[in-house]
Amino acid sequence: MPDDRWVSTTMGSDQGEVRDTIISEGPGRGGPGNWGQGEGGSQRAKVRIAATADVHCTKGSSGRIEALFGSVHERADVLVLCGDLTDHGTQDEAVLLARELTHVRIPVVAVLGNHDHEAGTPEKVADTLSEAGVQVLDGEAVEVNGVGFAGVKGFLGGFGRGTLGFWGETAVKAFVQAAIDEALKLEHALAHLQTDQRVVLMHYAPIDTTCEGERKEIYPYLGCSRLEEPLMRAPVDVVFHGHAHKGSLTGQTAQGIPVFNVAMPLLLGSGSEVPYMLYEL
Repeated sequence: MPDDRWVSTTMGSDQGEVRDTIISEGPGRGGPGNWGQGEGGSQRAKVRIAATADVHCTKGSSGRIEALFGSVHERADVLVLCGDLTDHGTQDEAVLLARELTHVRIPVVAVLGNHDHEAGTPEKVADTLSEAGVQVLDGEAVEVNGVGFAGVKGFLGGFGRGTLGFWGETAVKAFVQAAIDEALKLEHALAHLQTDQRVVLMHYAPIDTTCEGERKEIYPYLGCSRLEEPLMRAPVDVVFHGHAHKGSLTGQTAQGIPVFNVAMPLLLGSGSEVPYMLYEL
């Protein structure tokens, strides 16, 4: 079920219609106390999140990223980027993206994706973006406007009973361990958040529902159920991911936490007038 606090696009007839205007409100986890108090006892303003993924900045993207996000401050208070920020993870791409993002007038929180690792120097991509003011998370957490954000890249490995197990050859165990490590990093990040409201961002999908629309045979490469496990042990309000360009926009964890696939190709292909989803906490 779509959460009643989000809007991003006019979707196909099979999913219903949503306008890219304001999100209908609803109390956050824990009731009215989550909103805090401003001067004179007034409730603090809700935080508007613009979330997207799979920007795939290339050397030829000059001017394109600025055009995509130059006015995002008019709609949102924080921009969340869920990986595949660059196309091949090169330094040239990272420098160009960082330059374009300097025009964004609101805080930017991001995680890297598999494309950002392609050149073998993801740390340089992260450092370049950090120098431009982007908060790049890799098992860390940050607070923005009173809302906590925890982020990891995530990993692949399959879902449910099809999740690859820690058994057999050393290479298989190393592969599975990479997914376990990402889940542990997420758990660590969530444990360090003290905010009432918590947002998780990752690149790979933690559930298979938001992969629906992709070919079934590639589901194991789109995410892993191990990424859902930390979400069962810590209070989380919403999860954003990307990677599945032809997946589905909405889903939820086994415990009902809303999960949104914000891959930009999916958003734009669904008729969105803006290259991001808006969500309000």
